[in-house]
Amino acid sequence: MAVVGDLALMCNQIITKRPSLDLKKSVFGAQIWSKKAYFDAQKLKKGQSRVGLKAGMQLEVLERSSDFKSLEGNLGLDLVTERNLREKGFLGLRKTKLVCTIGPACCSFEELEKLAQGGMNVARLNMCHNTRDWHKDVIRKIKKLNEKGYCVSLMIDTEGNQINVVDHGAPSSVKAEDGSIWHFTTERFQGFLPLTVKANHQGFSEGIQVGDEVVIDGGMATFKVVKKIGKDLQCKCIDPGLLLPRAKLSFWRNGELVGNNYELPTLSMKDWSDIEFGISEGIEFIALSFVKSADAIKHLKNYLSDKSSRSIKVLAKIESVESLQKLEEIVDASDGIMIARGDLGVEIPLEEIPTVQETIIEVCQQLNKPVIVASQLLESMIEYPIPTQAEVADVSEAVRQYADALMLSGESAIGSYGEKALSVLHTTSTRMESWSREENMQSFRDQNRLKLSLLDQIAEQICNSASEMANNLGLDAIFVYTRHGQMASLLSRNRPNPPIFAFTDDKNIRMSLNLHWGVTPLLTDLSDDMEANTERTIELIKSKGLIKEGDTVLVVSDIIPSAATRTVFQSIQVKTVG
Repeated sequence: MAVVGDLALMCNQIITKRPSLDLKKSVFGAQIWSKKAYFDAQKLKKGQSRVGLKAGMQLEVLERSSDFKSLEGNLGLDLVTERNLREKGFLGLRKTKLVCTIGPACCSFEELEKLAQGGMNVARLNMCHNTRDWHKDVIRKIKKLNEKGYCVSLMIDTEGNQINVVDHGAPSSVKAEDGSIWHFTTERFQGFLPLTVKANHQGFSEGIQVGDEVVIDGGMATFKVVKKIGKDLQCKCIDPGLLLPRAKLSFWRNGELVGNNYELPTLSMKDWSDIEFGISEGIEFIALSFVKSADAIKHLKNYLSDKSSRSIKVLAKIESVESLQKLEEIVDASDGIMIARGDLGVEIPLEEIPTVQETIIEVCQQLNKPVIVASQLLESMIEYPIPTQAEVADVSEAVRQYADALMLSGESAIGSYGEKALSVLHTTSTRMESWSREENMQSFRDQNRLKLSLLDQIAEQICNSASEMANNLGLDAIFVYTRHGQMASLLSRNRPNPPIFAFTDDKNIRMSLNLHWGVTPLLTDLSDDMEANTERTIELIKSKGLIKEGDTVLVVSDIIPSAATRTVFQSIQVKTVG
């Protein structure tokens, strides 16, 4: 064993360094010279209390004995990851996560299992659509899949307060023909009323003038207001297209968005009811629609901490000008971001979407928050079995920007080719990741320091160093042992070449890590003995034939021994399987 370093930091900045004998070791046939250095930690005083801090950064190259006694235990490796490891090895694992919106086209158990087999990491339920019983049935099926050995997290997406179509006289989509006259109203009607659209908000026409344009879903169809009748609008179709269920309405005047004269809260009464439903059903993520500031996120997170013993992550959807204006504070307050490009494209010029997307992804990476690129990734596959080349290029660009996840919306929810669309995301992201690795695009990434406590800063620096080291040494994988998930997310933030396997004994942490780039979360028993944890999990993976002699893995841990509750032990080790 060669010990390279043991690092401990302290607030009073008194550091003693004692270098020791150089040792020589071979990794992948290369000669590596290592130096051992100790930094003495001193106790910090605060009033009468004393806190011991041992932030260990221990690095070792260890050849495992081939006669190591096999330890009993279970390794929570999901079926899809195990299959991919057998077929493609460590570097063949896809790092970009895939989110599928569940709808009428894919809600049977068989169809959901096909999506899980195809690589679905998160199942999204859009609370704008379908009944409560329908959503409950889908959640039961996803949980049944997980019992079979899959690992699919659950997300609900709140409806939010917006002006949208409640009914348009048809069971699904309806075509608006050029020159046809349509009546937009808030009045309820029964049965079929041709050329009539019911909006969901009583004040939807306030401030709207004759000559203004009504744009459906960012341009799916466009109407011009020709007459106001009380609160209703009579409109002429000037750009024919489809009106989909729950389509969003926006109003434009002389090329500029017309603002509302009333303030809509971020969360409606229905949203709060849906959130209660999500809590009771044990979902992992809540995507909050039409976020305007960090206040709504903080309010919801406080509410969840009071109502649920489980940690439910809150994702903010960026889909309005207001959210862009307060982007950094929203990202900082949230647990992750969804870039809802469809609704965002309604409020800003289309040509700005690519640069805005890249900016949001960069902010999320700097603040260590997972980010999902959503809306219209493979829109043509709602009706056709293959995507356009432009759509594939769009997906590739999101992968190149290191988005944590890509999301299918209508493609999986109502499309005829949801399974094929998921396959396109999988193959395109895998190929793009491979190209980036081959072109050495994933060099160590400079990151802004997170505004964290001293102990968190130590963890951050260890993960930065671990990622750089894994890349430079060409290691096969990174193993992180974590009870809180933080170090796994910090490793993911650096976008290292090797895949990250996060071992945790907390089911909730495992499911929440399912959204982070490059992280394969595994549920397994953990003890205070890190050496035992490492040896046991390596033996379990080895027993499945998923790791072979000569493979080298980097090991990181944040396990705190119960015998030293006031001390944090964080370490880095490099182990060669013998």
